[in-house]
Amino acid sequence: MKGTLVAFDAFRGRQAAARMVDGRLDDLLIEPPDDRIRPGTIYRAKVGRPLKGQGGAILETPEGMLFLRQAKGIGQGETVLVQTNTYAEPGKATPAALKLLLKSRFVIVTPGAEGANIARSIRDEERRVELRELLAGIPMIDGVGLVIRSAAADANDEAIGEDVERTLDLARQILTEPRQGAPEKILEGPDVRELAMRDWPIPDVSDAEEGSFGRHGINEAIEALTDPREPLPGPGEMFVEPTRALTAIDVNTGGDTSPASGLKANLAATNALPRALRLRGLGGQVVVDFAPMPKRDRRQIEQAAVRAFRADPIETSLVGWTPLGHLELQRKRERLPLSECLP
Repeated sequence: MKGTLVAFDAFRGRQAAARMVDGRLDDLLIEPPDDRIRPGTIYRAKVGRPLKGQGGAILETPEGMLFLRQAKGIGQGETVLVQTNTYAEPGKATPAALKLLLKSRFVIVTPGAEGANIARSIRDEERRVELRELLAGIPMIDGVGLVIRSAAADANDEAIGEDVERTLDLARQILTEPRQGAPEKILEGPDVRELAMRDWPIPDVSDAEEGSFGRHGINEAIEALTDPREPLPGPGEMFVEPTRALTAIDVNTGGDTSPASGLKANLAATNALPRALRLRGLGGQVVVDFAPMPKRDRRQIEQAAVRAFRADPIETSLVGWTPLGHLELQRKRERLPLSECLP
């Protein structure tokens, strides 16, 4: 079907959300195993042993160990409010931060960082004035700021106001939690349905009935992601293969042997890369081994990568070219790899 469809269903026994754009799977969220801590979870945690030389510390919670990167001025045995921000790498403690962020569809509330701001992506000055007037009528919390998200650009003011007030109320509840006491989970991170409703644009069609994945061909599309091969437009292809240390991407021209085949396949792979990583839930270090091409074409690849990842919701930065001519990227681990979600 043309347009955007969002479906909610179970895949291999796990709850999932899928977004189809013009009949093609564009985004996918699958509930992690029960023993994995979701990003966005807030704990009252006890400071354990410091990590000398790293400036961090291990934190104790009822659901496992966290790693606090910046622990300067915090003593062992103290309790602190922290929030997880990514999934843990295999065998490591889950990263957490003292800075709390409460994100909803239209607003990000920032305890400890005062000020009311509007996303720079909302460029219409008249709309920015309207949003500032809306915020002027909402009671704020001392020491708490907020940022109006880009989704508010075309949203109903009443819906935005209700969302802001609800998120501020949640912040008020969390900040009134006792700082002393046994380690405790204060707020569970969002599940796949909450994430989809929060971060995905409003779809043309939504299907939450049982069997929706089967009706729309989503089951087959997810199964295809377990194959490292990713077809590209034309005869080219790339292989997406995660390892423990990094994700390796290999780009081939297929049967095309023309002089421009390398650049053609490499540009197609660059444009396809954000979707391939997003659907497979891959982050961390990414190394791309492009098809042979003249060194002068690297700039064109870099420009294409910047454009492609600009539209992707997960923060990704270009590190640069290695001595062997591979392009290295660094991507935030916002999602759990698909291979770890599937039973």
